[in-house]
Amino acid sequence: MLNIHPQKETKKIVEFLQKKFREQKIKNAVIGLSGGIDSITSYYLLKKALPAKNIFPVHLPYDKPSPYIPKNIPVISIKKLVDELVNQLDLSSRIRIGNIMTRVRMIILFDLAKKYNALVCGTENKSEHLLGYFTRFGDGASDIEPIGHLYKTQVYQLAKYLGVPQTIMNQKPSAGLWSGQTDETEFGFTYEEADQVLFLHFDTKMSTEKIIKMGYKNAKKIMRHVKKNEFKRKTPYYV
Repeated sequence: MLNIHPQKETKKIVEFLQKKFREQKIKNAVIGLSGGIDSITSYYLLKKALPAKNIFPVHLPYDKPSPYIPKNIPVISIKKLVDELVNQLDLSSRIRIGNIMTRVRMIILFDLAKKYNALVCGTENKSEHLLGYFTRFGDGASDIEPIGHLYKTQVYQLAKYLGVPQTIMNQKPSAGLWSGQTDETEFGFTYEEADQVLFLHFDTKMSTEKIIKMGYKNAKKIMRHVKKNEFKRKTPYYV
């Protein structure tokens, strides 16, 4: 159900990126690289759409830099900034601290965009968006999203076609907010399971009850996750 034609998909995304940059009369892009499959795939797509001199990638680690970041990519540590905020706010909640990390990163990315007259390229996929697995005004903030229409399992298909290193593709998906944190451990289900359920519900308009009857044992848990975070896709509220 979720198979894509990587060559056609790449062409569509590259043309979309080129069109939007042209329409905005902006030649430059800023992108934050985590070392994970989503940001690296987005970066590879950007490199097909724009000249290398017009792309400003940056790695913004809290702890030690990711070993999967190319050597020539600038690194800006967010540790001092985050620690100062955490201390002033007297925070102990890992979720709140994680939100601060992602929002500090976005402050830096948008400032660099102002410096270089660039658009901020996001790295969110459709699975994360529907599950609400993003921080509002943090990793959910951007000017343009090259892979936002693709489910996580489809991103892997595209990454393989683009030549993303296998070491990056083999990593367990993680927001990198604390040691040992992985997306799927937090969910209690895999992206492979979630994508099937999300596709059936959102793309084919199938009810949760019918999806459960098809044998997707985690369908109810997945849809609870969607419902719990639905507000993220609806805010801000307007009159």
